[in-house]
Amino acid sequence: MAGATGATPTTYSPSPVSKTIKRPIFSELDWVRPDGRAFHQCRPAFLKTGAVNAAAGSAYAEFGNTKVIVSVFGPRESKKAMMYSDIGRLNCNVSYTTFAMPVRGQGSDHQEFSSMLHKALEGAIILESFPKTTVDVFALVMESGGSDLPVVISCASLALADAGIMMSDLVAAASVSCLGTNLLIDPICEEESYQDGSLMITCMPSRNEVTQLSVTGEWSTAKVHEAMELCLDACSKLGKIMRSCLKEAASASQE
Repeated sequence: MAGATGATPTTYSPSPVSKTIKRPIFSELDWVRPDGRAFHQCRPAFLKTGAVNAAAGSAYAEFGNTKVIVSVFGPRESKKAMMYSDIGRLNCNVSYTTFAMPVRGQGSDHQEFSSMLHKALEGAIILESFPKTTVDVFALVMESGGSDLPVVISCASLALADAGIMMSDLVAAASVSCLGTNLLIDPICEEESYQDGSLMITCMPSRNEVTQLSVTGEWSTAKVHEAMELCLDACSKLGKIMRSCLKEAASASQE
């Protein structure tokens, strides 16, 4: 189960697969995904809290070859130079190890990812619960295997919960790539490099509320709706895995 040392990673699929895959050919109509998954099947997900002892809260996430670790520090007193505020402050930083990508220095835009992580989490965190203080979230991508940002966001939400930060709900994230007429949930790097467009949703599964929607490329209205349904369904299932991870960690700490 998720969170248990040595446990088998949990996989989740947002909807039944209706397509028939025949030949391992990359074409618009009929091909096989490089890792053998069906178009609407997510990668196996392994989650674990308490990955960094020195942090107030932390989590490790492994989705296929994408490996992320997130540390949370605080709440701690804000800098004196900052103006008084009745609500807390959230700082987010996303970085890549030098060996995360096949080619050094090939990592994604860390500043943009940091901003998007902040936007995804801000709507779920109850900032009024820690006035005049700051919570710092540091995400490190140890290996980039595709869909890095959704994994970072989900892992960061888990780390915040591990730190005891008050939130309206956990935040789960999922992305879809559009390749020709096909929609691929949870794409890997190779698929992202060929995509015509991408859509990412971050949401609070229990409340069924979206905290962020990101779309790139050209999409028809019908394809956007289909992609959103896929992402929301995947987020709902991922949210259950995340809650299971937290329950197991709480049970282990009481033993």
